[in-house]
Amino acid sequence: MLAHAWIIPLIPAVSFVLILAFGKKLPRGGSEIGIASVAICFVLAITVFAGWMGRVDGPAIKSHSGSTEQSVEKGVHSTEEKGTSTEGEGEEGAAGTGALFATAPVAASTAVAAEEAEGEKEYHSTPAVQRNVTWFQNDGVDIKVGTLVDGLSAIMLVVVTLISLLVHVFSTDYVAGDRRYTHYFGFLSLFTASMLFFVLSDNVLQMIVGWELVGLCSFALIGHWWEEKPNSDAALKAFLTNRVGDIGLLVGMIILYFAAGTFDTITINTLANEGGIEHFTLLVASLCLITAVMSKSGQFVLHTWLPDAMAGPTPVSALIHAATMVVAGVFLIARLYGVFFNGLSIGTSTINVLAVVGSVTLLFGALLAFVQSDIKKVLAYSTVSQLGYMVMALGVGAWTAAIFHLFTHAIFKACLFLGSGSLAHHIHSFDMKKDMGGMRKVMPTTFKTFVIATAALVAVPPLAGFWSKDEILAGAQQLGGGGYPLMLVMGTLTAACTGAYMMRAIWYVFYGEPRGKSAEHQLHENGPRITWPLIILAGGAIVAGFTNVPDSGVLSFVPEGLALRFEHFVEPTAGYFPEINHPKFNIVLAIISTGVGLSGVAIAYAWYWKGIGLHGITERNRFARAGYRVLENKYYLDKLYTDIIAGSVKGPMARATNWVNQNIIDGFVNLVGTTARRSGEFVYTRIDQGVVDNVVKGSGLAAEGSGQVLRKAQTGKVQTYGAYLFLGAVILVAIFVIAI
Repeated sequence: MLAHAWIIPLIPAVSFVLILAFGKKLPRGGSEIGIASVAICFVLAITVFAGWMGRVDGPAIKSHSGSTEQSVEKGVHSTEEKGTSTEGEGEEGAAGTGALFATAPVAASTAVAAEEAEGEKEYHSTPAVQRNVTWFQNDGVDIKVGTLVDGLSAIMLVVVTLISLLVHVFSTDYVAGDRRYTHYFGFLSLFTASMLFFVLSDNVLQMIVGWELVGLCSFALIGHWWEEKPNSDAALKAFLTNRVGDIGLLVGMIILYFAAGTFDTITINTLANEGGIEHFTLLVASLCLITAVMSKSGQFVLHTWLPDAMAGPTPVSALIHAATMVVAGVFLIARLYGVFFNGLSIGTSTINVLAVVGSVTLLFGALLAFVQSDIKKVLAYSTVSQLGYMVMALGVGAWTAAIFHLFTHAIFKACLFLGSGSLAHHIHSFDMKKDMGGMRKVMPTTFKTFVIATAALVAVPPLAGFWSKDEILAGAQQLGGGGYPLMLVMGTLTAACTGAYMMRAIWYVFYGEPRGKSAEHQLHENGPRITWPLIILAGGAIVAGFTNVPDSGVLSFVPEGLALRFEHFVEPTAGYFPEINHPKFNIVLAIISTGVGLSGVAIAYAWYWKGIGLHGITERNRFARAGYRVLENKYYLDKLYTDIIAGSVKGPMARATNWVNQNIIDGFVNLVGTTARRSGEFVYTRIDQGVVDNVVKGSGLAAEGSGQVLRKAQTGKVQTYGAYLFLGAVILVAIFVIAI
């Protein structure tokens, strides 16, 4: 299945066509096609990941020369000989014609500090599985299209298909009776296909195609209810903001192409790791690509589209914010990590652009969640903050921690978003201050699953978020050229903010007395198509963290076969991946970060449940009031973009356009009209009246005169007519005589 992973994105793509063609004629409006296709993809994704696990744990793969790609160094994966190894010589192994099924070039990678302390162990690197065909040729260069399967793409297949499947099931109840029900499920399938195509991309040109397809589908789904102007505005804002970042994407990819001479991802990363591309070139390319990541993954200051994207249906919000669009930027960094790691000197620095962008985003995004009344926007800014954690982790060198947090976050954040949809399903409102309250009693399943997912988000041990977030903070403390202290402080402070704003949301939604619409309706728990996805995701939030339990420090008792399984199977070990170190589990740091997170919970509990705190401080203190206004206005970034930047462009352009319209376009139209009017007057006066009418009148007068003359000749006497006849004959004879 590793060689046939291309089938996975193909299935939902075909589903999209079938739903639009036949969906309205089917009993369930085409949703049955979408669910069946994604379910099949999920099973195939599990098969791919299982196959990759077998490949990692299997015997060392032989290269063409017959040498074994393995190492006996102390915890260091290395090779005796670089090259490309091929499996399945013959049908699928023949290069140049048909499909190519080859593994990636192998080089030294991944030094693990924890393993060095344990003594000598034997490892072998596991090349990625590539299969591609020629897409087109340009000036003798073959541009290929195909799939690249390694631990990163395999885990992403599982995450995307799992969340998409649960979102499909949830949607059958949530959007039942929608005016564009079939259209909705069609685009869910295309959205899933686009993301799967992106994560399996064999080269950067193919990644650009998947990147844009994801953006296009998000535009269609965010604006699903386009008749309402805020929804269409939100879709346009998301689309246009992402186009800003796409300029950086295109420039960065062009730089890498001319630097490496190819679009192939494996080759670009390998050259970056081996010094085949100049450091300055890698730096410029990295900075350009970071711009794309900032827009697609909602990093500060291009995050403003992401909260507005809540205008779309809630299941779409769950899919976008948990497993597809917003993690595309994180995946891009992870896939091209050789470029970023070497270009930004991540392994030897204490600060770099990627780490700064991530750390600023995680703290500033968390602060914005405090002033939101819409529960979906609270979760949206929470997503901004958590994406900041992932980007910061990649910036400090904690690659595995970033992808592990992507994995755990997808599960508990999807649970939270779908939980908000469950809450609003009957009252049709997400305003937790005006229309919610006391809902834990009437919706117990939603309440329990929401609390479990919240605990995972707050990183309460031993839930999933604890293991992934602790690994990120440990990376900030231990990696780089002496650690990343600023990132560690900002990440720890954000843990307190996360606990506080989520407890605030729980208080408004589930405690107190019902308010507004929740008091007006007889609420009850939703049906199984809504609650079962919540239960499954909440269960995942409990157990997912145990897939990467560390085996160092106080956890050294964890058996080797159970420890760091996520790292073992997901982190690449071939030459296209840089040599990175892994942080050790630090019990002191874990206790501090957990304590800080729970302190935020305690403060929110004291503030909302017990009424303890400086209530009304924004009314009494001008500095507090000013700070609140800054947060309420979202750091005035929307005003900056809309009123100043866009306004400064739109104003002069509008005035210039109006001048052109009034003086050039209207002037030309008026000139044409005036000329036509004057031409008409000339034709009427001079030609029609002076020539045509006079000719007609003259012919009439001539006819009248001749008639008068001829009438006098009509005497009625035969003699007279005979004389006329004789005269006519004489004249004719004279003419003939003279002429002849």
